[in-house]
Amino acid sequence: MFGSFFCYNFKENHSDMSLHFRECEGTDLDTLVNISKSTFSDAFQKDNDPEDFQKYINEAFHYKKLAAELANRDSLFHFVYDDETLVGYFKLNIGAAQTDVHDPNALEIERIYVIGEHQGKKIGSWMLKKVMAQAESLKKNYIWLGVWEHNPKAIQFYQRHGFAKFGEHPYYIGSDRQTDWLLRLNIK
Repeated sequence: MFGSFFCYNFKENHSDMSLHFRECEGTDLDTLVNISKSTFSDAFQKDNDPEDFQKYINEAFHYKKLAAELANRDSLFHFVYDDETLVGYFKLNIGAAQTDVHDPNALEIERIYVIGEHQGKKIGSWMLKKVMAQAESLKKNYIWLGVWEHNPKAIQFYQRHGFAKFGEHPYYIGSDRQTDWLLRLNIK
């Protein structure tokens, strides 16, 4: 079962950090809403129309919406810590929770964010390696994700880790239709 696989803490020393992650629980909803809003805003607010962006934030990271996603057994949120400091989070989807592909042999990374002040410490690479190991343990054939076509740093990051473009899909920030590249990494 997907949910039970991730019900643990995983600790590892990473250079001068002690990184670990844990699955989010219902009691983490306030923190999840806050980190979701702040990391997404830090990454994309400057590149979007303020009204469209605010509408998107209010809908995508609304308490009720995130509570429903958190309750979905096929969607898992994980907080990443350096010792006791929250440094990022990621959200994985399988089965019907996947946003586009809906392949039982796939694992989707819907969100993977490092808090701004902790970027540049290779935490994103560490998280991605943990996701790859989880996909292998779950016997998934590949990992996929969507990344905004105007986010070259993220595209380069994923390409460095072996992801390749296999398609595109529309992504709306408010009423602004944008394009995400769909990237895939084969596990098997």
